[in-house]
Amino acid sequence: MKFNSINLGNNLKGLFNKANKNDYIPYGKHSISKKDINQVLNVLKSKNITQGDLVPKFERAISKKVNSKYSIAVNSATSALHLACLALGVREGDHVWTSPISFVASSNCALYCKAKVDFVDVDPATGLMNINSLHNKLVKAERNNLLPKVLIPVHLAGSSCDMLRIYSLSKKFGFSIIEDASHAIGGEYNNYPVGSCKYSDITVFSFHPVKIITTGEGGLVSTNNDDLAYKIEKMRSHGIVKDRSEFELDKEGSWRYEQQYLGFNYRMNDMQAALGLSQLTRLENIVLERNKQLKFYSKILKDLPVKQLKIPSNVKSAVHLAIIRFENISAEQYLKVFEGMRSQGIGVQLHYIPIYEQPYYQRFNFNQESFPGSQNYASSAMTIPLFPGLNIDQQWRVKDSLEKFL
Repeated sequence: MKFNSINLGNNLKGLFNKANKNDYIPYGKHSISKKDINQVLNVLKSKNITQGDLVPKFERAISKKVNSKYSIAVNSATSALHLACLALGVREGDHVWTSPISFVASSNCALYCKAKVDFVDVDPATGLMNINSLHNKLVKAERNNLLPKVLIPVHLAGSSCDMLRIYSLSKKFGFSIIEDASHAIGGEYNNYPVGSCKYSDITVFSFHPVKIITTGEGGLVSTNNDDLAYKIEKMRSHGIVKDRSEFELDKEGSWRYEQQYLGFNYRMNDMQAALGLSQLTRLENIVLERNKQLKFYSKILKDLPVKQLKIPSNVKSAVHLAIIRFENISAEQYLKVFEGMRSQGIGVQLHYIPIYEQPYYQRFNFNQESFPGSQNYASSAMTIPLFPGLNIDQQWRVKDSLEKFL
């Protein structure tokens, strides 16, 4: 089925107004406890609300949770991806590959470094990078001397890509790996926590409000590499060095600091870190609740012509999103179901429109026929509500609405 998913948004304008806003069920939302609020209030009453002790404390807590040597907190996952590319030396003329089924930040980070972007097709059954497609693309790129400097596999919906196989290919073809785990904190792959960087150079997390845990806005880089951690830490704060033992200039004065890199103001503040620390104490319970909700959907949707995304057997998913795929649905039927669900106050979404379909990326002339898995996925996938606090009655309402419009 041929279907340009970018036209979807034009058919959905105004539909939210048709539903009773009190009955609206979003596809995802944050969960804030009294403890979370009190922790942030404590910071507001303290001496430091930006660069105090809580950001380093949050970083240490994340490192302990994901079993990484370093964690560097920043103001968004987009910033984290940008810094990760810079730390790995991505520059003009380099090639960076990622998944087209992701938010645009996964590829924009390479463009920020003036590199060239390309995509690896996905398996529509999982939404994850297709390893056979990756291998074939690497073989062809090697013949043409166009191998990627960095690969960014995307852990869609909270499930890890097949990192062991990707890691093996990286050793054969010589590329670095940034795991885009924006959806996946609290997940595991081969019994290793996502973020341990067992099979990658860097992992990136997002703490946006609809993610597994939130800091309001925020992101984080985990790595086990001393040099990468040092560069990222310095670049997140203007490239400034304050340790005199690392100064390049031999000048006296306790007030002195040196800018040694062209850095950015990508810092996280203590208010965000306080919220993150509080949320982190509930991570396991949040992931457990999300998995239970997904399991209940499996039970009540089993008789409908839909399939949930497959979760590989060696993966514990953090279940950021509940994504279903329709079987044998036309473009017209898809739009009818999508619009119908939203008109009933159910906030379904498409995660994601293939990046190469975005107007900005169309100027690069990607051949959509090169990504049959992504095209298949995007024309049949829909995200249905799943978040902490979603109750069984609401899940039944999602099911009944799906059944009605199917």
